[in-house]
Amino acid sequence: MNIGIVQNLIPDLEQDFKKLKDYGFQSCQLVCWNKELMTDNIADRINKVKEELSIEITAFWCGWSKPAVWDFYEGPITLGIVPTAYRAIRTDEIIKGSDFAKKINVKNIVTHVGFIPEDPNDEKYKGTLSAIKLIAKHCKDNGQNFLFETGQETPIVLLRTIQDINLDNIGINFDPANLLLYGKANPIDAVDILGKYIMGVHAKDGEYPTDGYNLGKEKPIGKGRVNFNVLIKKLKEYGYDGSITIENEMNDEKQLTYILESKEFLEKIINSI
Repeated sequence: MNIGIVQNLIPDLEQDFKKLKDYGFQSCQLVCWNKELMTDNIADRINKVKEELSIEITAFWCGWSKPAVWDFYEGPITLGIVPTAYRAIRTDEIIKGSDFAKKINVKNIVTHVGFIPEDPNDEKYKGTLSAIKLIAKHCKDNGQNFLFETGQETPIVLLRTIQDINLDNIGINFDPANLLLYGKANPIDAVDILGKYIMGVHAKDGEYPTDGYNLGKEKPIGKGRVNFNVLIKKLKEYGYDGSITIENEMNDEKQLTYILESKEFLEKIINSI
């Protein structure tokens, strides 16, 4: 295992890649919410800088067009490809993201699918399943895996969805904090349900929600409810040996400090197991 970091794709990408290298990171997940940046020129620049700096891009995290409200009321009707109103355009956007990722030789495509319905008889579940199959088959044609990021659904709903899709290039980008922030599961227990499908891991920490309207609060790694000692050991038991990718969305003046402290914290755990 190695420690990576989430890296947003911006026009001045060379500068940011050099920074992450200076901070001691060897890998990243590349996140893109701006489809205007998915060009051949940008792909060429990414390929050049990652070769120059020996940076591995372990996944392409593909965002989609707005609206996007991250809460329990508007979230289910705005996030991912579950909402019928946005499903077609976002399916197309993720497929285009797969094509862009192929140009930069990235095998894993990750996104939030949305609040997948608990009831498999729900028409939204059936429609979402069809859209995911279309995306996953396109990824397969590109030699890629399609990964669900955990959080907006319970582990058993995600397991059922994967089984119903029934393709061999479907996996999970496991975000332990999201399972807490959305109130869906204890992340340690969730590994026992989803373990064999985990192909990527976010290192993020947080707390359960304290009301029925808003997500739980993100915390610096080691300060929330995620037991990373047990989590990393359990991931190894299930055969995961990929990157542990730090994602910090606490946009304040201490963000970089938190990230560097998290890197040291996680490296100590990995080296001790």
